[in-house]
Amino acid sequence: MRVLGISAYYHDSAAALLEDGKIVAAAQEERFTRIKHDPAFPVHAIAYCLSQQHARLSDIDHVVFYEKPLPKFERLLETYLSFAPRGYQSFRTSMPVWTKEKLFQKDLLLKALRAIDASWKGELLFSEHHESHAASAFYASPFQRAAVLTLDGVGEWPTTSFGVGDGNSLKLLREIRFPHSLGLLYSAFTYYTGFKVNSGEYKLMGLAPYGRPVYRDLILDNLIDVRPDGSFHLNQEYFNYCIGLTMTNDRFDGLFGGPARDPDREDLTQHHMDLAASVQAVLEEVLLKMTRSLASETGLDCLCLAGGVALNCVANGKILRDAKFRHLWIQPASGDAGGAIGAAMSVYYSHLKNHRTADEEHDQMQGAFLGPEFSNEDIATRLAARGAAFQPLSESELIQACAHELTGGSALGWFQGRMEFGPRSLGGRSILGDARSPVMQRTLNLKVKYRESFRPFAPAVTLEAAHEWFDLNVASPYMLLVADVKKERCIAMDTDQQSLFGIDKLNVPRSEIPAVTHVDYSARVQTVSKETNPRFHSLLKAFEGRTGCPVLVNTSFNVRGEPIVATPEDAFRCFMGTEIEALAVGNCLMLKRDQTEALRQEYHKSFALD
Repeated sequence: MRVLGISAYYHDSAAALLEDGKIVAAAQEERFTRIKHDPAFPVHAIAYCLSQQHARLSDIDHVVFYEKPLPKFERLLETYLSFAPRGYQSFRTSMPVWTKEKLFQKDLLLKALRAIDASWKGELLFSEHHESHAASAFYASPFQRAAVLTLDGVGEWPTTSFGVGDGNSLKLLREIRFPHSLGLLYSAFTYYTGFKVNSGEYKLMGLAPYGRPVYRDLILDNLIDVRPDGSFHLNQEYFNYCIGLTMTNDRFDGLFGGPARDPDREDLTQHHMDLAASVQAVLEEVLLKMTRSLASETGLDCLCLAGGVALNCVANGKILRDAKFRHLWIQPASGDAGGAIGAAMSVYYSHLKNHRTADEEHDQMQGAFLGPEFSNEDIATRLAARGAAFQPLSESELIQACAHELTGGSALGWFQGRMEFGPRSLGGRSILGDARSPVMQRTLNLKVKYRESFRPFAPAVTLEAAHEWFDLNVASPYMLLVADVKKERCIAMDTDQQSLFGIDKLNVPRSEIPAVTHVDYSARVQTVSKETNPRFHSLLKAFEGRTGCPVLVNTSFNVRGEPIVATPEDAFRCFMGTEIEALAVGNCLMLKRDQTEALRQEYHKSFALD
């Protein structure tokens, strides 16, 4: 039995294909169109999923969309009526789109599907938005029975859902509804500090350690009323997202000392860093109250998380260390893209009642390596057509050559196997560097990624050595947990360094692996197992053999504003448009010094800033 899940029309459109309950393919549309967070109907992602199984759409038993358009329209209309006449400007802006397109989304979806395969006569099913998130968390997890928590901006009405999964059953017990939303609270501060909503939230999280939570009490006293069980209520007097075209209003500006930062005219200051630290502290506090209450209510020791808020790896680390749940699993594609997987799984298990058995150890995401891959022969042909100068190597030769480049301080583009599904590069489409280098973070940010210098990088470490470098006693394959660097690996700051604030802290080495150690001595850890990603694991071992260190910087293979590379051609363009010194695509190794100078380009200017 084949089930195709689709998410589209808001951001991060995607498609996922299940065959007899197994995820056989999943991809985001942005990877094919090269448009960051592409919301369009995922025609390319669907085509890939079908090609993976040599199938046509008419061979699919069920097609399911990840949310229900009519309840979403109901929420929009009721919100405008509740705030009338103040919401008229936003109402006037959005209603033409809804009445012309989104209100008839089912017809649009059917038309798009039949354009792919005119012989398809199947029924289109719909899952609720938070049901899709919850299903992606529980059914893809390794747990047979678990509590489930989903949090995001908003779906149809829910913004937060609490549930329990058991076998093939998933029941949502209660919810918090719009306009009360932790995701929208965090997005409001994302907007106010000058970052883009729905893409810049992770920047706010990365900025938080540079600040102090001096506005925590101000937020709790004025913006959010939090109850002991973690349920909450947002004071809408300070927000504008219900009725306007911005997230915050003049009253919010007055509370925090001025208007939202204009990123084109204003630099980040200590004030913005303190705001980031404050809302991060509030988010963590609310989440801990929620998870403690859910653990007490359900009596379960396993917790599954999904929704955009579940990508906050700092908060996830706090939940893990709080230990109210012994086991934690987070859907690596927790945002709307993962809704495609969740919708398909919801139909397969909840709707069709197919049997499900979990072994409590292995999840269903296969390391998130669910996207396209290329044979070495195809790679060589594609690279030759681009004019690339490359050397075909055996696998052992490639690993040693790449370890040599990394040891010498080179940034390495690493394009291997199947592409990752979700927002993180996990060793399939990655840029790698020496974590021991005191200049690698700044170099990668400014000369490779072309982005803000404060942005942290994640360490990739062999699973078996992770406990020797980080205070982490569980696997973290999806880069969704933050842990402290081991104290014996850290470097204490002197008195002058301790007095520094904000960005001035950035260039102070804090550990033996300064390129991945954040200013608070933490790191967003990815553990790499031989079972899930053998070639990346071999590279880490080869680097360890040369240096004694099994840790590499791992960041996504793209520049700021660009989707992660999807093809060998994408990888070569990025390589030639940045200061990456070496590139390994399959078994083909390229060095920048060997390339034709005419192939260089001003690559990073091709993409809008995120």
